Amino acid sequence: MIYSKILRQKVLLLIIALPIFLLLGGCIPRYTLNGSSINYDIYKTVDIGYFPIRAALVYPPLQQTFENELLNYVTRNTRLQEIDSNNADLKLEGEITGYSLSPQAVGTDAYATETRLTITVRVKYTDNKNPSNNLDQTFSAYRQFDSSLMLTDVQDDLCQQISEELVNLIFNATFGNW
Repeated sequence: MIYSKILRQKVLLLIIALPIFLLLGGCIPRYTLNGSSINYDIYKTVDIGYFPIRAALVYPPLQQTFENELLNYVTRNTRLQEIDSNNADLKLEGEITGYSLSPQAVGTDAYATETRLTITVRVKYTDNKNPSNNLDQTFSAYRQFDSSLMLTDVQDDLCQQISEELVNLIFNATFGNW
């Protein structure tokens, strides 16, 4: 008698819970850790173009550093195939428009104690499948360093850090479709 009562309760619970589980089973949210919102049924290829330096102050290794970081980030965080073609589903191109140094904190002797290195990149993102997603935007990032250090001693490291931040901003604004 006790067993039949427990059995009825379990069957009743199953009858009530089963439709809820089935309903919720089709509504499972999907999250990606990289923030991309790419529909891989539509988008298969990407063309990452050149980003020439058009800034007044030029540090030649910056172009290669930035382009490599962008290509590596897109390759690591998407399943898109990188091709060199205007027929790619998505295209990223642009130019490095700013590379500047500015004094920041001023010490008691009226000399700057910190210097800010700022890099600005103009990006043109073309979505050949959905032109409403196209984007032409400027991104900027900076790092500060102690003014007692020579720029030549910290430049490579700063450019790498700034490029990583810029790539993250660009990725979120384009592939993340925020």
